[in-house]
Amino acid sequence: MRALISVSDKSGIVEFAKELVSLGIEIISTGGTYKKLKEANIPAIEVSELTGFPECLDGRVKTLHPVIHAGLLAMRSNPSHMKQLADLNIEPIDLVIVNLYPFKATILKDGVTRAEAVENIDIGGPTMLRSAAKNYQDVAVVVDPRDYDRVLSELKEYKEVTIDTKFYLMHKVFMHTSAYDALIADYLKNERNDNSLPETLTMTFEKVQDMRYGENPHQAAAFYREIGKRKGAITDANQLNGKELSFNNINDTNGALELLKEFSKPTVVACKHGNPCGVGSADNIYDAWRKAFEADKVSIFGGIVVLNQEVTLEIAKEMNDIFLEVVVAPSYNEDALKLLKTKKNVRILQLSDIEKPQDENAYDLKKVNGGLIVQTIDSKLLEEDKLRVVTDRAPTDKEMEDLLFAWRVVKFVKSNGIALAKNLQTVGIGPGQVNRVWATKQSIEHAAELISEDATKGAVLASDAFFPFDDCVEAAHQAGITAIIQPGGSIRDEDSIKKCNEYGIAMIFTGMRHFKH
Repeated sequence: MRALISVSDKSGIVEFAKELVSLGIEIISTGGTYKKLKEANIPAIEVSELTGFPECLDGRVKTLHPVIHAGLLAMRSNPSHMKQLADLNIEPIDLVIVNLYPFKATILKDGVTRAEAVENIDIGGPTMLRSAAKNYQDVAVVVDPRDYDRVLSELKEYKEVTIDTKFYLMHKVFMHTSAYDALIADYLKNERNDNSLPETLTMTFEKVQDMRYGENPHQAAAFYREIGKRKGAITDANQLNGKELSFNNINDTNGALELLKEFSKPTVVACKHGNPCGVGSADNIYDAWRKAFEADKVSIFGGIVVLNQEVTLEIAKEMNDIFLEVVVAPSYNEDALKLLKTKKNVRILQLSDIEKPQDENAYDLKKVNGGLIVQTIDSKLLEEDKLRVVTDRAPTDKEMEDLLFAWRVVKFVKSNGIALAKNLQTVGIGPGQVNRVWATKQSIEHAAELISEDATKGAVLASDAFFPFDDCVEAAHQAGITAIIQPGGSIRDEDSIKKCNEYGIAMIFTGMRHFKH
């Protein structure tokens, strides 16, 4: 039996190779792997000795030779194949241990050049892997050091690798090479600064963890991360305390983080089931926390809280009085962290680059039955040149500040969505209703129930899409709301404008909607 070993990741390879030799397996190797084996006094034949052709072009050509690939691709059950091997004086290769040039590690280095990246695109490795995997009935091909023990165990017990394991290894090869090629394609796309949606879409992610279950206990789930120099995402967070993050924790926390990134002032976002339930901005993080908490003291129970400044001991004491699933912040006061950790189940995450926005060329993906719908992320808030006052009365400076605050919030409220705000605090949120007036009435009712009967007096309203009728304006007036921001664009815009003028409500059109489904 003959094995070909050529690995970039050399972890465990010396021990593995020694075991192979002890089983009477002959080893062929290349370059740095050959050198490492020889240093360990492991007998090996250099590929160039086998092929009769030296490595050339600075190692770009080593294994691209018929002696190698015929030895990999010859079907042992095909007499014609075996006769040709004999006629050509080529011996079969039965075991391939190959992993690829470190393209991912190369592109993640600071200051890497395009030339360095391109030089770390492996050619011979994927070719050998594909040849060996295609002939999986006869060749066992190992791309992952974690499979060394499984292969050795079967070689020792059965004198060969079982067909089931060979098929498993074949599948693993093609998953590996497809992810490798997708990573190269994605790197080149970014190098070209190409933000178009491609004709074919292949993406590669790496598993962070398996999860106990998905949205519900009967659904399997895992957490994957994109590969690249992305900062400020939940995949970069360092968990300091608590149980493993669940599917719903990650989904809800991601939504809260994306909303938090819209703010530069000290801000706190409380989120539940993918929707914000309380948001507050202030001149200091404690006041922001109080606003977010007091906006909805009921829904925050079992929710997610994210902050864009350090968690102080004062905040931690108040957090410890309620049940929270997840807390995320860029840092924690030492005493605050010690206190929060007294609740062993609360998931405490530290995310240093919490304010860093998502890449505006990133994709938003939604799986549908039989396909995938893809869009670029909703990276814009509004366009200044489209912002216009459409009523007789313009908003005051204070109203304008609250309108822009509410507009940031409603961007992340599931449609049909309404957000009410006053003094840089949400006072009512109406998410996910099937018509807009229900969302408006719900947000008003929540304000009265959760804060006070007059919570909406002097508040402003943000709507993620236009008003189809003037009924939302009527409801806003009855609640004491004084200013509205909405995209405009309805064929009945004039009805809403007239109603606002009748009640002295200021209204702004943004010319941009923010549906979130």
